[in-house]
Amino acid sequence: MSTRPLVLDFTAIGRSDVALVGGKNASLGELYQQLGDDGVRVPGGFAITAAAYRYVLDEAEAWSELAEIFEGFDPDDVAELAARAARARRIVYDAGLPGDLRQEILAAYQGLRERYGPDLRVAVRSSATAEDLPEASFAGQHDSFLDIVDEEGLLEAVRRCFASIFTDRGVHYRHRQGYDQLGVSLSIGVMKMVRSDLASSGVIFTLDTESGYRDAVFLTASWGLGETVVQGAVDPDEFYVHKPTFEAGFRAVLRRRRGEKAIRMVTAGASGTRTEMTPAVDRHRFCLTDDEVLDLAGAAIAIERHYGRPMDIEWAKDGLDGATYVVQARPETATSRVSTTLERYVVESHGDLLVSGRAVGDRLAVGRVRIVRDSHHLQDFLPGEVLVAATTTPDWEPVMKTAAAVVTDRGGRTCHAAIVARELGLPAVVGTDDATTRLLDGALVTVSCAEGETGRVYAGEAAFHVDDIDLADLPRPSTRVMVNLGNPALAFRTSMLPNDGVGLARMEFIISEAIKAHPLALLHPERIEDMHERAQVATLIAGYPDGATYFVERLSEGVGTIAAAFHPKPVVVRMSDFKTNEYANLLGGSWFEPHEENPMLGFRGASRYAHPAYAEGFELECRAMRRVREEMGLTNVVLMLPFVRRIEEADLVLSRMAELGLERGRDGLQVYAMCEIPNNVILVDEFAQRFDGFSIGSNDLTQLTLGVDRDSAIVAFDYDERDAGVKRMIRLAVEGCRRNGIHSGLCGQAPSDYPDMAEFLVEIGIDSMSLNPDSILRTTRTVVEAEQRLDPPPVRRPS
Repeated sequence: MSTRPLVLDFTAIGRSDVALVGGKNASLGELYQQLGDDGVRVPGGFAITAAAYRYVLDEAEAWSELAEIFEGFDPDDVAELAARAARARRIVYDAGLPGDLRQEILAAYQGLRERYGPDLRVAVRSSATAEDLPEASFAGQHDSFLDIVDEEGLLEAVRRCFASIFTDRGVHYRHRQGYDQLGVSLSIGVMKMVRSDLASSGVIFTLDTESGYRDAVFLTASWGLGETVVQGAVDPDEFYVHKPTFEAGFRAVLRRRRGEKAIRMVTAGASGTRTEMTPAVDRHRFCLTDDEVLDLAGAAIAIERHYGRPMDIEWAKDGLDGATYVVQARPETATSRVSTTLERYVVESHGDLLVSGRAVGDRLAVGRVRIVRDSHHLQDFLPGEVLVAATTTPDWEPVMKTAAAVVTDRGGRTCHAAIVARELGLPAVVGTDDATTRLLDGALVTVSCAEGETGRVYAGEAAFHVDDIDLADLPRPSTRVMVNLGNPALAFRTSMLPNDGVGLARMEFIISEAIKAHPLALLHPERIEDMHERAQVATLIAGYPDGATYFVERLSEGVGTIAAAFHPKPVVVRMSDFKTNEYANLLGGSWFEPHEENPMLGFRGASRYAHPAYAEGFELECRAMRRVREEMGLTNVVLMLPFVRRIEEADLVLSRMAELGLERGRDGLQVYAMCEIPNNVILVDEFAQRFDGFSIGSNDLTQLTLGVDRDSAIVAFDYDERDAGVKRMIRLAVEGCRRNGIHSGLCGQAPSDYPDMAEFLVEIGIDSMSLNPDSILRTTRTVVEAEQRLDPPPVRRPS
């Protein structure tokens, strides 16, 4: 009989007990005891200790036989690994359970039944003593068993769970991490089964998994049991919550994406679980309400605060009581590693796009395709190839570590393939739907995760370069160096660059990419005469109360993502600046836009906002910006009006904005104007009385100063931002801003392209310049050098 503790209730264990109950159980006990008052719900349960595991093998005298199995084997030989691991599992399983251990397990089980009732179902989950450590996650290396309903089922699951310490993937992972195969013990957690088969489940990271951005909670969710999300068998819903504003009392989902959720895993009685197709009505709706997302985010933030580091959390919603529960929490081990060196892959040119999906990481790799249909074909895989599969499982890890990249048909950014790829530093594109049918074995491809949240597989070898930047050595200038950005998918990653905020966030990019339809087409679909277009609009807004709600939510979440990424630095958001031909190209747009011979000088910018032809569209834009500032709490957003031709026009639009709840000065709201028309410069003193700053749009200012159509290739030789007349206009604008005590900035292309233009802006004392992300580092150095040559050096104006 063992004198060591064999079974301990969750109320008796905490995070200091990893050696006794493993990382998973230690964490669950810690959360169960310490964070219940912070809204962290954990199902009740008990741990079968690592001492019990060693007791089983002691009683069976199995240690020497196990040691012989792992002498002199090659863990990278897939066939040999499988054979030796299978022998080890059989030894552990056949060892059985000593009588006193059986009695303690059943007594603890009976205690749970008394707590939760005779209909109790339990989950039996592995918890290794080297698991969930900051340096090695061991995620998914051992087996778990769900929906156990009686004593015999429980005891069988315990034996199988103990044996799973020697899964192929577990043996290989321990070898790669440098652990002794017999030095790691297995504990087991037996906990009340959360009936997520009747609801939903998923994974939470307390940072952005791709960029390492720390101020976001990233949550994935799908219908049914969580194994489909973890295994990558399903494309889940995704949600982001911004931690600083959440903790300041604002309760809003920052951003969301609806996944297909094509299948779900449910319980199947004595046979365990089964996978079935998700009903269409559920595929087309989110599987969590906003309140549930925010409740889970609050729990995740509390867990991160308690542990003092980014966390990887599994959650489940019980379809019986409607509550959400944390069923696992471990340190995040891949993305959160801190480095002062930034590596940026920049794609210069590429072949045809073959497939696309969700990008994992921010790297790029070239290799030949190897389609692996099942584990039997892993032995054909060659190092340096691109692993293409429907999905991956932990058993595939020995091969994955030799791959150039991974591409899967199914899965989201928290699936097994994504987690392992991140840990191995591989680019992965998951959830492509059809990579295994569209890609050809042996074809040379480029797998790119360097272009935002969409991962792409291109034919052939793309031309690219890698920028290695040591951020610790990059000096900061007095002149504020900001970024131009329109794609929310790049916001978290771009915010890692040295910057002073966003000088130009292009609203029209978000409208075209995230909304896709003309705002008036969303408000008045009945005016779309083409039935196919009308049906497309109806599909876009499915799941939303109406087109207005769809537009406001999508636009506010796009702008909000950019504002959150750079919070609390200023983010200058330009209200929409489509030309009529560009608006007409949006879905349904041709029914609401006039034809103009010269849209560049036509119905654009501020002239649209109070005009009856677009007033309803502008109202939607303002509603979205109010939501960003008032409901999301992102008051670092500065609004900017483009193409303001006349003083009277400025007064009219500012008055309309005030009517719509965006009054300049209220709650600290600043409003800038683009300075891109000669009249803005000529009347700079009058415009300065109405705005808090000017952002010089050098592209249009050059066009209108020189009288050159910037879209015309024929007269491109006459288009030059460095022309003396253009530079004089810029100087006058900057001097006028300084004279009137308002902000001066420039957000055009010129300083990104021409170092001498950046030097000129420093010399005339501009407050800020906003650059494309790919030129911000180079131009920052130019600005620093220019400032060092000035005597006296410039003094930065207050933000």
